[in-house]
Amino acid sequence: MKNVTDSFLSLGHWPSAGSFGFNTDILATNPINLSVVLGVLIFFGKGVLNDLLDNRKQRILSTIRNSEELRRGAIEQLERARTRLRKVEIEADEFRMNGYSEVEREKENWINATCDTLERLENYKNETLHFEQQRAINQVRQRVFQQALQGALGTLNSCLNSELHFRTIRANIGILGAMEEITD
Repeated sequence: MKNVTDSFLSLGHWPSAGSFGFNTDILATNPINLSVVLGVLIFFGKGVLNDLLDNRKQRILSTIRNSEELRRGAIEQLERARTRLRKVEIEADEFRMNGYSEVEREKENWINATCDTLERLENYKNETLHFEQQRAINQVRQRVFQQALQGALGTLNSCLNSELHFRTIRANIGILGAMEEITD
């Protein structure tokens, strides 16, 4: 401190030769320069600095308020989204349970329908087999009957002579005539 005071006192001892020169004593000149600059800055820049700081403070406060409002809005949206999510999860569980039961019902219906179709096909197969058996039996009967008829005709033709043939025809005509008289 003594140096600072001494530097102010030594101002009166400078030679006034009218020459301009540099004071190379750093310790003596820096505090004077700093005090002058700070004094000027405080005097002229105080209002500007206060305005800048007030504007900055207002912007920071408004940003904080906006952030708080946005935060509250985000929290409300989050709560609404959570509520919707719970509802959707409940609905999804219901759909899942209904879907499983629906799938089980469809599966049961499909199995029943398949069993019914198989039963109908089995019945159709049995009916077809029975029909084919009856047709085969009828074909065999017809062949047997045709062969028996041909055999009988062959036997009759070989055994019958024309006299026996005429007598058989007359007897049959007589039988027919008697039947005709009965019906009249």
